Amino acid sequence: MELLNRKLCLLIMASLLMLHVQSQTTESMQKAFKQSYTEEYKSDYATAITHLQRVYKEDSYELNLRMGWLFYSDKKYAKSMDYYQKAIDLRKYSIEARLGYIGVANASNLHEKAYAKYEEILKIDPYNSIANYWVGVNYYTIKKYDIAAKYLELVVNMYPFDYDANHMLGWTYLNLGRSAEAKHLFEIALLNKPDNSSAKEGLSKCNK
Repeated sequence: MELLNRKLCLLIMASLLMLHVQSQTTESMQKAFKQSYTEEYKSDYATAITHLQRVYKEDSYELNLRMGWLFYSDKKYAKSMDYYQKAIDLRKYSIEARLGYIGVANASNLHEKAYAKYEEILKIDPYNSIANYWVGVNYYTIKKYDIAAKYLELVVNMYPFDYDANHMLGWTYLNLGRSAEAKHLFEIALLNKPDNSSAKEGLSKCNK
């Protein structure tokens, strides 16, 4: 009985010690994040990164995501993409980490990698408006207008007054020979941005 009580006491002490260590770790991370925000506001990204490196844990989604953002802000794009990818690997359904990765890939002119991540987002969230829009734009750029239309139509249906979606779908329809529908979309786009030259050009082509 005495041996059992001793083991129980040791177990309780070990549990309390673990909670204490965990609490200290949480406090250290909170402090490091706070310091990183302070330095970021001063555009001192290198120091902001240093604060996080002191508490860095490879299995922390939040730390990898934050490091990805800070390295991106410091224009260290390769490192930024590595951290964002680590965050994605830790949380496989994360859309925010993929959007972060996309921002860096575009800044690095790695557009194929960016579009690959948009495709991943659509597998997780088929109705994600940002991913649908940019995948549509990608297909428009390579002149696959029929495929582009499917993605852009979804965005217009979700955001009927959105300028970008109406504008791009207008040009897509125009290239598909659907001038009447394109005209309607350009007219909506011009209600949103009355002086936009591209929408005006598209509208003028519809009237020919």
